[in-house]
Amino acid sequence: MSFSIKQSVSKPLHVSFIESIGRGKKAAFQCKAYEADKPEPTEAAAVEVKSEATKRVKIGIYFATWWALNVVFNIYNKKVLNAYPYPWLTSTLSLACGSLMMLISWATRIAETPKTDFEFWKTLFPVALAHTIGHVAATVSMSKVAVSFTHIIKSGEPAFSVLVSRFLLGETFPPSVYLSLVPIIGGCALAAVTELNFNMTGFMGAMISNLAFVFRNIFSKKGMKGKSVSGMNYYACLSLLSLLILTPFAVAVEGPQMWAAGWQKALSEIGPQFVW
Repeated sequence: MSFSIKQSVSKPLHVSFIESIGRGKKAAFQCKAYEADKPEPTEAAAVEVKSEATKRVKIGIYFATWWALNVVFNIYNKKVLNAYPYPWLTSTLSLACGSLMMLISWATRIAETPKTDFEFWKTLFPVALAHTIGHVAATVSMSKVAVSFTHIIKSGEPAFSVLVSRFLLGETFPPSVYLSLVPIIGGCALAAVTELNFNMTGFMGAMISNLAFVFRNIFSKKGMKGKSVSGMNYYACLSLLSLLILTPFAVAVEGPQMWAAGWQKALSEIGPQFVW
């Protein structure tokens, strides 16, 4: 009996099969290398499950942090608007502060400066336009109604997202998604009906903000796909372009004379701490 074996110095060998070629013929053995050093499937699965759980925890922390900071931002926005009721200027100053912080970060190399070109800014423009409308509309809403009411109406943004995607983009969703919108829409309607200090401008501002942010997300997903800009730098560029779009409109709608008069009134009623 003769053996034909291909040896492997790095892998152990095992017999794959034994074949008898014919009656009275000798049996032929074939040996193949077996990768015994691979991890067990159970170990790989455990590592994957652990990695997925860590990822979900991180996402949960991001959502909680974003929501908490958003609440604080809206509360301080409302306090400013109570003393200085000029939502267009307030929106402009918010964008200006964020933009200034990022410009300083880029100049001091705390954050990496994004590499952009004309095509990038051209693609970003519709995103920034929708972002500007949504930002101003939400601030106008908060200047007219309670923060809690604006928050409740703006919680209907997922419903707007699904409906716009369904009727304008032709995307379909499972029935469970549509059913999940029922309590959201019902809650918004109930809040609007039972609001004691209901204001149509405040209500419409929150609704327009919802719609604008949905289009912002759609434009961003479609146009910015594949752009090599980090999330923080992307939002910084978005704020800069929104600031350029908003500033002339803020001047046209409210104007320096109104701002100056309101500033003197706020300082006389609250004092220098109004600046902080």
